Amino acid sequence: MPFKLFIIIFALSMAFTAKAIGVNWGTTASHPLPPSKVVKLLKSNNINKVKLFDTNPLVLQALSGSSIGVTLGIPNGMLRSLNSSRNAAENWVHDNVTRYMSKGGNGVRIEYVAVGDEPFLQTYGEQFHPFVIGAATNIQVALVRANLGSQVRVVVPCSFDTFQSVSNLPSKAHFRSDLNKTMIQLLTFLNKHSAPFFVTISPFITTRQNRNISLDFALFKETAQPHNDSHRTYKNSFDLSYDTVVTALSAVGFPNMEVVVAQIGWPTDGAANATSHLAETFMKGLMNHLHGKFGTPLRTRHLIEAYIFSLLDEDQRSIASGNFERHWGVFTFDGQAKYHVDLGQGSKNLQNAQNVDYLSSKWCVVNNNKDMSNATATALEACSTADCTALSPGGSCFNISWPGNISYSFNSYYQQHDQRAESCDFRGLGLITTVDPSVDHCRFPIELRTSHSNYLRAYCFQGMILLVASLLSHLNLSFT
Repeated sequence: MPFKLFIIIFALSMAFTAKAIGVNWGTTASHPLPPSKVVKLLKSNNINKVKLFDTNPLVLQALSGSSIGVTLGIPNGMLRSLNSSRNAAENWVHDNVTRYMSKGGNGVRIEYVAVGDEPFLQTYGEQFHPFVIGAATNIQVALVRANLGSQVRVVVPCSFDTFQSVSNLPSKAHFRSDLNKTMIQLLTFLNKHSAPFFVTISPFITTRQNRNISLDFALFKETAQPHNDSHRTYKNSFDLSYDTVVTALSAVGFPNMEVVVAQIGWPTDGAANATSHLAETFMKGLMNHLHGKFGTPLRTRHLIEAYIFSLLDEDQRSIASGNFERHWGVFTFDGQAKYHVDLGQGSKNLQNAQNVDYLSSKWCVVNNNKDMSNATATALEACSTADCTALSPGGSCFNISWPGNISYSFNSYYQQHDQRAESCDFRGLGLITTVDPSVDHCRFPIELRTSHSNYLRAYCFQGMILLVASLLSHLNLSFT
């Protein structure tokens, strides 16, 4: 083969492979890593696709000119207005799509608009059902009117509980009965506009909810007991879940619908089996599987597009479904790799964020010389707004002894409040120290120094009222 031809084929192969993997970038953090540093982090790790959950202007400005393919997110709370008003949809497209794509080579390369964030999630009930199709339709019309209909595709990310299956076998899969009519409408819309079906697949959560799915099966272990379904054999949880989606699509008349895995990952803290070691095992297995182009039993030799969940930890995410929700990141909140994995982009060792600006090397701990009789109640009060999920059973700080766990809660509150002296009072129980109280695998973090602009605060504040109201009932922490 001529050398030039070999180079061309190799380059095309690498480009095709690189398109298959992206990351979810969430910003629900008290002290988010500045968007400019996050974009540098993406570039240094050769990540060329990113999925967002909103349209933060600072994030979009940082992505301008980066050539990174972007999926914009529309929060569920906006679906009603976008469904009822085409004018609202046109304004949204103008403000968040046209404005950023009209800069030529210096613009944002927007590929998808994701209408809603898993709006069919069972715990939401029918709160968003009536508005999804109308909102998606109006956004599509607005994109066409802006001459962007052929460049930007409209999708609706769906949770995995959109599906049901007898005995958890793909061949028995179908959409939830309460969603069947809506899903046919959605799939008809997607098919008409050549858009893919976005779905979350989470082997970690599947193992927590289904005793028939073993940890080894979820982790792509060769020693895992395979699952047989008719004449097909499943060797891992990912294939089982993916083919569940394919079967449900086929059952309603869309057997060839493209499926994009909108979220997939493994958390590293906040619950049993949520560790960096297991996350690394899962991610390596997933990457080998995806880049091996094995496909699944129903779609063999098929290249699957997937978005890792997630890029960074987010200490303000809702923990309604578990304390692990704040620890999905491949990187810590400050952009430091938790483990190493080849994302298939030519970078086997992940590159950390550089020149990160931290607050001072100070921590807030409990003053052992004080009356400790009310320390536990005070710690729980601190945790109602601070992030204490590492203290959860199975978490990285679960085994630190009392009153070390009290100190952890105090420090979390202190850091989230920018190390202000009054935030380490705790009715006289707090003490500021310059000696790092971290022990073993339990890290007492120092927060980032951020501008805390109103824009960032506004985005981080979304959902906080509901979060604080329900936090204590979900923390499940031990202060004994």
